Amino acid sequence: MINALAIEGPLPVIGLVLAGIVVLVLFIIVLSFFNVWLRAWLSGAHVGLVTLVAMKLRGVPFSVLVEARITAVKAGIDLSIGEIETHYMAGGDVIQTVQGLINAQKAGMPMNWNQAVKIDLATKGSGKSVLEAVRTSINPKVIDVPNPNTGRTTIDGVAKDGIQVKVRARVTVRSNLEKYVGSAQEETIIARVGEGIVTTIGSAESYKWVLENPDSISRTVLNRGLDTGTAFEILSIDIADVDVGDNVGAKLQEAQAVANKNMAQAQAEIRRAAAVAQEQEMKAKVEEMRAKVVEAEAEVPMAIAAAFRSGNLGIMDYYRLRNLQSDTDMRSSIAKPSGPTPGKGGAA
Repeated sequence: MINALAIEGPLPVIGLVLAGIVVLVLFIIVLSFFNVWLRAWLSGAHVGLVTLVAMKLRGVPFSVLVEARITAVKAGIDLSIGEIETHYMAGGDVIQTVQGLINAQKAGMPMNWNQAVKIDLATKGSGKSVLEAVRTSINPKVIDVPNPNTGRTTIDGVAKDGIQVKVRARVTVRSNLEKYVGSAQEETIIARVGEGIVTTIGSAESYKWVLENPDSISRTVLNRGLDTGTAFEILSIDIADVDVGDNVGAKLQEAQAVANKNMAQAQAEIRRAAAVAQEQEMKAKVEEMRAKVVEAEAEVPMAIAAAFRSGNLGIMDYYRLRNLQSDTDMRSSIAKPSGPTPGKGGAA
């Protein structure tokens, strides 16, 4: 009997200890969420304790999400904690998204939570944010053309008179939130404005007209609707600077003249080489003819001997032929000057 009481006596104590431990654990859990829950409740953005515990189990920073909901509710925007958590799980920045939505609605711009979420997710990793898009829509920004980060300082065009004109422009744009997602960004605006400036300068009859009417460039470019398909609305295009560059037409003519001269020299060299080749060919033909003459002269004695043998040539005919040759050689020697002129050389 005593042993049974000894065994049963400690059981209620163990039960009380376990119950106390459970209560203590529950108290610690409730205490860890109580501060966030109380702040949300006092701000009118109530979030249940069960919801907070569930977010904790899902690994979601519930305090950040509750802070975003409190900010939205205080600004008069009723966002559920589920919508905020969904955007966070999709990889969005809930704080910036809420701030951008508040700024848009305070500025009277038609923007809802779904649009803000789309812009935030679309600009993720691009260096932009939904907050920047809203601010740019409220306060227009200025874009330099060309972009100084590219290393260029002016947009260069050539008028019809061949004179280069250097232009630097500033484009004032405002974000178009309805077309911000999936539309072209600042780089497209810069490229289109630069193209319009070059086209306008190229269509001018003289560079003087461009210098006298710089506003014509901005009007022509602005009327082309360059903001189509972009995330911005172009408000104005201002010409910040216009300078005269090089005489491109004169340089092109000079280069063409040099090219023509080189071509003429090449053609003359071709003709000279052809003449030299023809001269050498004629010399070769002359030598060939001389060889034939020598060959023919060598056959004369043979012909005379054959004539003697055949009786067609007599001894007297041969003497007369030799006399004729001697007379011819004498006359040739007399006709050619030989030795120094008397009175000017040798005899002393």
